[in-house]
Amino acid sequence: MTITDTDLTAAPDAGAGSAHPLASLSTAEFTRIRDIVTAQPDFTSTTRFAYVGLDEPHKREVLAWQAGEGLLPERRARVMLLDMATSRSTDNVVSLTSGSVLSTTVLDGSAGQLPILVEEFEAVGAIVAEDPRWVEALSRRGLTVDNVICVPLSAGYYDFPEEVGRRILRVLAFRMDAPNDHPWAHPVDGLSAYVDAATRTVTRLIDATDLAVPETSGNFDDPELQGAPLATLKPIVITQPEGPSFTVDGENVTWGNWQFQVGFDTREGLVLRQLAWADTRPDAATGLPPAPRPVIYRASIDEMLVPYGDPSPVRFWQNYFDTGEYLFGRFTNSLALGCDCVGEITYFDAVLADELGNPFTIENGICMHEEDFGTLWKHSDMFTGSNEVRRSRRLVISFFTTVGNYDYGFYWYLYLDGTIECEAKLTGILFTSAYPGLSADGSDYPYASEVAPGLGGPYHQHLFSARLDMTVDGVSNAVDEVDVVRVPVGPGNEHGNAFTKGVTRLTTEGSSGRVADASVGRAWHITSTSETNAMGRPTGYVLLPQEAPTLLADPSSSIAKRAEFATKHLFVTAYDPAERYAAGDFVHQNPGGDGITKFIADDASIDGEDIVLWHTFGPTHFPRPEDWPVMPVDYAKFTLKPYGFFDRNPALNVPAPAAAEGAHCAHHGSDAGAAASGAAAAGAHDHGSHDHAGH
Repeated sequence: MTITDTDLTAAPDAGAGSAHPLASLSTAEFTRIRDIVTAQPDFTSTTRFAYVGLDEPHKREVLAWQAGEGLLPERRARVMLLDMATSRSTDNVVSLTSGSVLSTTVLDGSAGQLPILVEEFEAVGAIVAEDPRWVEALSRRGLTVDNVICVPLSAGYYDFPEEVGRRILRVLAFRMDAPNDHPWAHPVDGLSAYVDAATRTVTRLIDATDLAVPETSGNFDDPELQGAPLATLKPIVITQPEGPSFTVDGENVTWGNWQFQVGFDTREGLVLRQLAWADTRPDAATGLPPAPRPVIYRASIDEMLVPYGDPSPVRFWQNYFDTGEYLFGRFTNSLALGCDCVGEITYFDAVLADELGNPFTIENGICMHEEDFGTLWKHSDMFTGSNEVRRSRRLVISFFTTVGNYDYGFYWYLYLDGTIECEAKLTGILFTSAYPGLSADGSDYPYASEVAPGLGGPYHQHLFSARLDMTVDGVSNAVDEVDVVRVPVGPGNEHGNAFTKGVTRLTTEGSSGRVADASVGRAWHITSTSETNAMGRPTGYVLLPQEAPTLLADPSSSIAKRAEFATKHLFVTAYDPAERYAAGDFVHQNPGGDGITKFIADDASIDGEDIVLWHTFGPTHFPRPEDWPVMPVDYAKFTLKPYGFFDRNPALNVPAPAAAEGAHCAHHGSDAGAAASGAAAAGAHDHGSHDHAGH
């Protein structure tokens, strides 16, 4: 077993730029960015780096450079700065090529604030502890500032006059009985503080009601609570004696017919770039392998919304954008062999900048390995005696991030038949409330489950936005919505068995908002408008959604205005390098109208254009007692499958597996074929027909 550690951010020369214009920023580049920024005259001792990331060049510049038809694009970084003393916020573009600040935009807060800093989170406990109203509210509940912990949370936007232009956090409290006691079991409900992080003051205290603090244990790591270990499980050992089937060169990965780049971003976490399919068979005309065929230029989880459905006075604002408000990439876990990843593993380290601009490394932030995935294709033919089976395997590229109470894993799967999947794994601890019990008429509380005695799990959703910058056989693509269509009995369908499909071309951005519908098997086909397959039809991929509710909040609500992307399963936009995030660039305290809302406003053409798909997926969670005190993993995913991209099954060339002694995974035999054919014919005769009955 080998474990490879690869630095995602290795750049050969931080001054001159990296070997590839999409390479992740290196340690040296982060240091150089810090030095350029801190040398500016408006930089102060209280200025913090809220975000540092690669400012990616325009796609056409990258593709022209790769084709040898253009220069290496300028190497740039995007840097967001917050002055903790004054709340001055700026959005800057820094050139690593020239060593200068190219632009600075000062934000006034009217269209959202910069992401929340860890330093702001850490200050909240001391701020509320100095407010006598908070201290008195705790005292009335038999608590003190010493036995509660404060959970600072994003504020949303509710047009409260005292919050205009200020950086606000909302605070809930949990009792913590000992240093190793998990406080999520003991919510101090009915109490919330609104905090100005810059002035270090409580702007509003909500003391709505006194609810008993639940006494259940949430210490899932306590051996006594766990009980005796399950002793009947035997080891599963996964080995690849000859090593993995992929090769890694820096950020570039080759596996089977797949080629792509692995990247990482503080905001989005794992990013996959330039996924392409390379046919290894030589071209009949040239004798050389054909050029790799592009499928996706860039794929990432650009936003993650967790809206809660409890309208209580201290919870109505619970709507978290874990990507845009919290930058979930910075909370990426260091993964451990045998714990998070099993088998022949290659790890990638991720390098980020802290809030002082200094680079730091998350070791083993990304895990990559192969998994056996059962049967790839199989047939036992009764006429020829052919008996063949091939085993499927997939390449897994994944990372895990912990955002407060929840832990999220994001797994990208590549398959030997050209399929691409993205799967989110959700685990961790529920964000809890006190359960108010039955109402006077004996009905349950309608907005939460009782997951332990007196402990509530508020209803909520997890809505992930996948940004899929498509390049199916090039940059000229279109999207067709394909539904099953029932055909009524009538001429040509006298027996009523017919059904067909209906195809609707999505032509403009404004009409691209679509909702999945399992009743008609709805899928979205991304097709090339310049390339065709052997049948003369457009090459393409199909997006298969996993149907689940979209955003359940009322359309007039604040959260619906801030997260229009989550009101549909799909939007399609024309490519624009400035359109990176479904909820907009500045999500914290944004009043709405950014992101998808702005992107589709000009109703640009998406038919035969360079297009980006924004796909919303994820579960609606009615918590169960089985989700406490720590959740078993829940799953949500979507699939992209080739549809006419290939002329035949692209996995025909996968070799037969090595079978156990005495078995055969691939067999052709004339005698066996004749015998099988005879047996089949006899079987057909026995059924009174000369025609073989197939499925």
